[in-house]
This record gives sequence, structure tokens and C-alpha cells, in this order.
Amino acid sequence: MLNLKSMPHVQALFLLLIAMISLQSSGSLAKVLFNQFPILTVSAMRLLLSAVILALIFKIWQIAYQQIKWKAILSYGLALAGMNLLFYLAISRLPLGIAVSFEFIGPLSVALYYARQKFDFVWVGLAILGLILLFPFDQAAQRLDPLAIVFALAAGACWALYIVAGQKPSGVSGNHTVCLGMFVGTAVLLPLALFSGFPLHVFEPSNFVYFMALAVLASALPFSLEMIALRNLTALSFGTLMSVEPAVAALSGFIFLGEQLLWNQWLALMTIISASVGCTYTTQQAKQRIASK
Repeated sequence: MLNLKSMPHVQALFLLLIAMISLQSSGSLAKVLFNQFPILTVSAMRLLLSAVILALIFKIWQIAYQQIKWKAILSYGLALAGMNLLFYLAISRLPLGIAVSFEFIGPLSVALYYARQKFDFVWVGLAILGLILLFPFDQAAQRLDPLAIVFALAAGACWALYIVAGQKPSGVSGNHTVCLGMFVGTAVLLPLALFSGFPLHVFEPSNFVYFMALAVLASALPFSLEMIALRNLTALSFGTLMSVEPAVAALSGFIFLGEQLLWNQWLALMTIISASVGCTYTTQQAKQRIASK
């Protein structure tokens, strides 16, 4: 019988897989909420409730506020707000797996930008091929919304900025950086949601419970599990497993929303995943060579 407690690496991989399933399932739940509430409302509520939950988990009141570098926090929060809203705008018009694939070009681009190796052109070529394959050959079967593609790519750009901003020293721990960033993102999106028409029946118990579930699935649970998993995972293992997110998103859309992709779109997902896995591997190998010198 498999004993996960005696195999911390396997346990960490299992927790990270649960985190990915939780995050991508939240996308399916968000698409269901779009049928009843404006996208801005769903996006703002997700960030607000996630920020409150993480504030309680990581005891935000213990922060030494005089040490906070607010410029880093603000840039991080703005990127988070843009990534969240633009991704929701994208999945309101695109199947979940396709939207995540387009968005995933953002972090992949960051990895390729910092990588300077002979295999880089292979990963760039695979990523471009994956994008081409995402467009259905049989347009009568399924047409992709051009505006939704723009939203997904813009969300990916915000994801890239989110990664870069998150690496800047903020004066507090990574946990508190995420929490404060979510509050900044909420401060950006909530006024827009209120101005565009914020339905008060969001706070009715029958509806509020779904928003709480969205906050837990989208942020609190996956973020907490990722923090635990990272203690027993190398950067290579973490990056490689995170690369399968587009496929997890596609499966979530299929199971919960009945979204079906064409054969070439499944091939596109596998191509983009391959590019991400390859880029992760060669980048980590290069870092190890530099460290050993």
C-alpha cells in the first residue's frame, strides 16, 4: 500500500495536482456565475473574498507596514486585477481549455525571454505551432471569437507582469504580498463593478455561498496547497507539473460545462504543454550549470 507520508515528493505532487484541479474548476464555476451576474461583479467578488480569506490564514495584522514597498505591491496588484478580469472576459466567450492555452503564452514568454540556450528556438517554434493549431480548421464546427482571443492574450500579458512584479522585493513575505496584492486588485475592480451596476442579491445566502466557493477554489485552496507543495519540490518539478494546466482546464470544461474541443485543439494543448515542459527543463539545467561553476 502506498504511504504518501513516507514519500514527501509524491505527496507534494499530489497536492499540486489538487491545487490545479481546484483552480481550473473555479473557472467552470465562474462561467456558471456569468449567467446570473456581470463579469465585473464576479471578478471583483473573487478577489475581495480571496483577499479576506488569505488575510485570515496568513494573519495580515502581523505585517510590519512600515517595511512595505508599496510600489512593488501596487504593480503586483494591478497585474493581478488585469489578469483576473481579462481571463474572465475570455472564458465567457471561449472554451476554458483554449482560453488557458492562449493565456499560458504569457508565462511561457517570460521563461523564454530569460532563457538563452540553443534549444530556445525549438520551444518558441512549438509555442507558435500550438497557437496556430488552436484555430479550428473546420470553421463550421466551431468559430473562435477574435475579441475573446485578444482578452486571453492580454490576460497572459498580465500574467507575465504578475510574475515579474511578484519577483520584486516587497518588504513582506510572499504570502503577504499575494494577500495585499489581492486587496489592491479589489480596490481597482470593485469601484468599476459598482459603477457598472453591482447587483445586491450577490449577498443573499443562496448566492453568496457560490462566491465563497469561487474564492476558495480560485485562490485560498490552490495557493495554500502550492505553498505546502513547494517545500518538497524542485523548481523543475513544480514548473513541469504546472505546464499541464491547459489540459486540466480543458478537462474541467468538458466535465463541468460540456465543452468539447476539436482534435487539432487538443493537439495544440499538447504542443503548448510540450513547449512549456521543455523550456522549464532546459532553463533549470542552465541554472544548475551556472550554480555549479
